Amino acid sequence: MNSKILEVKEQFLEELKSSENTQNLEVLRVKYLGKKGLVTELMKEMKDLSNEEKKSFGQEVNTLKGEVTDKITERTKELKELEIQKEIDSMPDFDISMPPAINEGSYHPVTLVQRQVENIFKSMGFAVEDYSEIVSDYECFEALNIPKHHPARDMQDTYYLDNGQLLKSHTSAAQNAIYKKYKDALINDGVPIKAIFPGRCFRNEATDACHENTFFQMEGVMVDKDISISNLIYFMKTMLSEVFKKDLKVRLRPGFFPFVEPGFELDISCLICGGEGCPSCKHSGWLELCPCGMIHPEVLKAGGIDPDEYTGFAFGLGLTRLVMMKYGIKDIRDLNSGSLKTLTQFIDE
Repeated sequence: MNSKILEVKEQFLEELKSSENTQNLEVLRVKYLGKKGLVTELMKEMKDLSNEEKKSFGQEVNTLKGEVTDKITERTKELKELEIQKEIDSMPDFDISMPPAINEGSYHPVTLVQRQVENIFKSMGFAVEDYSEIVSDYECFEALNIPKHHPARDMQDTYYLDNGQLLKSHTSAAQNAIYKKYKDALINDGVPIKAIFPGRCFRNEATDACHENTFFQMEGVMVDKDISISNLIYFMKTMLSEVFKKDLKVRLRPGFFPFVEPGFELDISCLICGGEGCPSCKHSGWLELCPCGMIHPEVLKAGGIDPDEYTGFAFGLGLTRLVMMKYGIKDIRDLNSGSLKTLTQFIDE
């Protein structure tokens, strides 16, 4: 090895031994590998060498550079582990068997109801899926038969991001991905698509007793041959009777949603006021719980499914409103407020 290269290497190894913390190592890295570092400076000497010498010298410098880099990386890892262990050793001893000094926590009521509904649908053969809260315009609108400039977009005051993506305004944004994930099993093996996908949604809403800018929904779809509205009604009534442990008064009325045809609004009689009218139900006696309908042929096509051969239903269950009805919570804003007065009621659930 060239004597100058060997000299730099030996000097580096000596200084590496005396580096006792990550700050020292960073100084050492700059000293040897920086733009004006000792290893970098060696390359400048190549201008005075012959072509054969340049080749050999260059290889040795590159080898040295690699060794210096590896040594610094290894030493950095060692020092970080030592720092962590030192911090652990300095911690006071405590008895992990002792009970906590604070009150026991609880699951959020939305979590409790979501898990209950998930278990109900799993017992009926539905898969539970998860999906991103940040989606593309295609996922949230175009794949759902809502092209650009369609007036149906005005129904959802959407939060758009600088990169062109958006915070999903409904769990329906996952439909296209679900169809594509399960379509091969449906087409090749005759296995129906049955899936639910709960999640948090965002809309620029004016808040009141029954509206929030952040809320929870649960989307559900079923696709197979000869699926009808009666299938949809059966699954909805089964789910509601299991959640409330009794039969509920429901109504199905026409509703417009571009991704279903025909479309419906499934309402339940308000359990807070007993159907007499209150702020939670806008004094109507009814609470809109589940927009639903038969999946539009264009939506099935976008998911790679032939609408001439297959049909299906979709629903968007309002989880937050279901929570309000189940637990008699009069104001939706309590659920996102962090109010312990409201939330500690569910410790024993």
